[in-house]
Amino acid sequence: MSHIIHRISRRAFTAGALASAAGASHALAQTITSPSDIGPFFPAGYRGETDADLTRVGAHGERALGQVIEVMGRVLDRHGNPISGAKLDIWQANTHGRYAHPQDTSDRPLDPNFQGFATIHTGSDGSWKLTTIKPGSYGEGRGQRTPHIHMDVSGSESRNIYQMYFPDEAESNQRDGLYRSLRDGAPTSVANALGDHRYSWDIVMIEG
Repeated sequence: MSHIIHRISRRAFTAGALASAAGASHALAQTITSPSDIGPFFPAGYRGETDADLTRVGAHGERALGQVIEVMGRVLDRHGNPISGAKLDIWQANTHGRYAHPQDTSDRPLDPNFQGFATIHTGSDGSWKLTTIKPGSYGEGRGQRTPHIHMDVSGSESRNIYQMYFPDEAESNQRDGLYRSLRDGAPTSVANALGDHRYSWDIVMIEG
């Protein structure tokens, strides 16, 4: 009898261990960041910018107009592991809500000192950091776009387009049709405010 009890106890222990492991694995799963539309203003030309400071064109140029902000984060796989060497192509409107793109024909002013586009890569811990200008909103009526930053992210196994939104633009975000189209996934595209014009935003890709 004692032998049977011992066998049952071992089976129960094994089942419990497997259940705990499955629960731990599930707990590590991350919420995937919702992909977004590429938009009409993906840079038409590449000027070779590889630095992470969009507030200047060249090392000694004048600083662009607008509120300087810092954005940082990580690129992760769906299990929360960092993706080293992920490529981020980043582009956005200037403080006036104007893109340096031939298809943006609005009468809002361009800023010759705003870089507007850069390519950067994540470090070994999946981290990235960007200094830029908080983009202005643009468009009219139902087509009004809330402030956002575009990112084309290539991980080790996948590639997606994302738009990062600002937590301090909650009302404007809710009026934005593309933001609302993300539905339940919309919160994954909103950065966290760190104070002093600094934001953090982790991008979780489907891979892993």
